Amino acid sequence: MGMFSVSAVIMIAASRGSYALAGAVTATGLAATAVVAPFTARLVDRYGQARVAVPATALAVLGSLALVLCVHVDAPAWTLFAAYAATATTPNTGGMSRARWAHLHRGDPAALHTANSFEQAADELCFMLGPVLAATLCGALFPEAGTLVGAVLLMTGVLVFAAQRATEPPVTPRTKAAASPLRTPGMPALLAVFLATGAVFGSLEVVSIAHAGGAILALQAAGSCVAGLVYGSLRPARDVRLRLLLCLAGMTALMSLPLLAATGSAALPVLALCLLIAGAATAPTMVTGMTLIQRATPPEQLNEGMTLAVTALLGGIAAGAAAGGWLAEHAGTATGYAAPMSAAALALLVAAAGRRSVNRAPVQAR
Repeated sequence: MGMFSVSAVIMIAASRGSYALAGAVTATGLAATAVVAPFTARLVDRYGQARVAVPATALAVLGSLALVLCVHVDAPAWTLFAAYAATATTPNTGGMSRARWAHLHRGDPAALHTANSFEQAADELCFMLGPVLAATLCGALFPEAGTLVGAVLLMTGVLVFAAQRATEPPVTPRTKAAASPLRTPGMPALLAVFLATGAVFGSLEVVSIAHAGGAILALQAAGSCVAGLVYGSLRPARDVRLRLLLCLAGMTALMSLPLLAATGSAALPVLALCLLIAGAATAPTMVTGMTLIQRATPPEQLNEGMTLAVTALLGGIAAGAAAGGWLAEHAGTATGYAAPMSAAALALLVAAAGRRSVNRAPVQAR
């Protein structure tokens, strides 16, 4: 999944000579995913992971193949938007995996904490290696290679995942129409935190690419991956909401390091080190936030709750990328590093403000 955006940008830009068109197409796919993903997750909760994930992935893969075909035959630009939007049915495999961990380790918060931390570290590793693999394939073979290989890997991975029936959470029968997890006390505040946290990631990515090139982003992901593994070895917090505040405070402080390095005209290795250190706050924040989502969501709607969090994160990434790009272009790339730090501070303020409403419906450790 970490290959698709980079592959699409390289493929479209090579064919049409326009990064603006490539960016607009991928942004459209992101927006479509934000709309479609919660409905896909609702079907997963209602009918089971294997029954929904496999056909949903097949539709998404067909959309990727259609995009390759449209680029190859030089079809009109609108067909690129339509084809990439069709990939929005891609199921949230990370959410489904976390739902399985929650089912397997229900009643054991320590084991669930370790599993969630490992899952986040694996995510960071995939999204660190995916763009590198995509760029290598597109450059070494042909521009469509990244998308084609990504489609094969995605379909194969989901088939292997769906085949593990022993760990699949059972479908809980519903006697009446269930309310959306959005109505769960504290959920809107948590989703707002994910929205602001996504803005951290989106702005940091764009500003770093503009300032020093995309390769440097691997250091931020590497720092997060290592931090996720270390965090998983620690004892889980009794007060998860307090730990979320501490993680967000740490993220705000660490995101100031790239800003200080860039505005101080530090050498590139210094900036790289700052990004590596700043990444250490990412995984602990995501693990803690996802743990709260798991506990706040009814078990029979866990996939939908997880996907809502990912949707909020994607929305924040899109907004952060736009804000970071605007700052980098109009105020300079060094000043642009103020965007991720400000977004982290906003996430901290939202979490602090929402804690009172969440405390009215205390979360019991499972």
